[in-house]
Amino acid sequence: MTTTDVTPDLLRPHAEQAYAEELRTLAAIDDRPRPPSWQLSPWAVVTYLLGGTLDDGTVISPKYVGPRRLMEVAVATLATDRALLLLGVPGTAKTWVSEHLSAAICGQSTLLVQGTSGTAEEAIRYGWNYARLLAEGPSEGALVPSPVMTAMRGGAIARIEELTRIPSDVQDALITVLSEKTLPVPELGMEVQATKGFNVIATANDRDRGVNELSSALRRRFNTVVLPLPASEDEEVAIVSRRVEQLGAALELPEIPAAAEEVRRVVRVFRELRSGITADGRTKLKSPSGTLSTAEAISVITNGIALSVHFGDGILRAADIAGAVLGSVIKDPVADAVVWTEYLEAVVRERPDWSDFYRACREVSR
Repeated sequence: MTTTDVTPDLLRPHAEQAYAEELRTLAAIDDRPRPPSWQLSPWAVVTYLLGGTLDDGTVISPKYVGPRRLMEVAVATLATDRALLLLGVPGTAKTWVSEHLSAAICGQSTLLVQGTSGTAEEAIRYGWNYARLLAEGPSEGALVPSPVMTAMRGGAIARIEELTRIPSDVQDALITVLSEKTLPVPELGMEVQATKGFNVIATANDRDRGVNELSSALRRRFNTVVLPLPASEDEEVAIVSRRVEQLGAALELPEIPAAAEEVRRVVRVFRELRSGITADGRTKLKSPSGTLSTAEAISVITNGIALSVHFGDGILRAADIAGAVLGSVIKDPVADAVVWTEYLEAVVRERPDWSDFYRACREVSR
């Protein structure tokens, strides 16, 4: 395996570092067929992502909570010559899944292109060391390979985040890479051909449709897997609780007793405002402009824990999360403020066991 053990001082270790022991354990017992250059078999990759107990009693922690079939389709896609596009609204764990897929398949999740409106073609193809270019002229020594080129040479997975944020003409630099599995370097009269094991995982945000739509030629070269929001409240609560625990450990925040109630409360608020209806189905609601994703719920709880630890009594209370909830809901200071006020008065105020949350939210809303 090419994974390395995690260094305790790292704020955010890569997946292959944080879960190196699990990856080693799976590799040791994995006797199923592996595609060329893969560290694990497709079965073991899915087991790594979804978690489970192995025959020897080893427990693999779940990295993704959702339909198993989605992960099987994603992994099967990467075992072919088709690239994978993970599509979904913000907070559906697209980046998380992309990173863990790369870590499990090739032991390296760092061959990453972060898509923005300023991403240049060099980020996907290659660039130049201009000092050497001026001194030597075009040469392989002056070439600066992109993460995609590096993955092609090494038979690894290249990750492209927020593909629809990248300008359309830059996106199309991928077409030759994905269709011909080659990257021409005309300045040197050469090309880089992909070795077995190379593939691309891209992510795109449902909310970014229309920003830089993929051309039909590029879209045809991807298999698309849509990652949904958690299906049930209990499922979302479990995801938030587990990620908050992991983040708290990484940030060295003390454990907070009895945080489950506030986690469930934040998740319910977000789910009700997202869906436009209360959990009991009796009251229709207006939805705010923001996404109110699972990732935002994790951020709200983590922020609340930090407040409670450093400025409170060490117990997570409604007052610790109210401000962060307000900041997540109100993105448009006019329209969203109306939505939030109506929700507070029509829903939160009418729940007797939510009186502390109502008071805290009213306090920060003034």
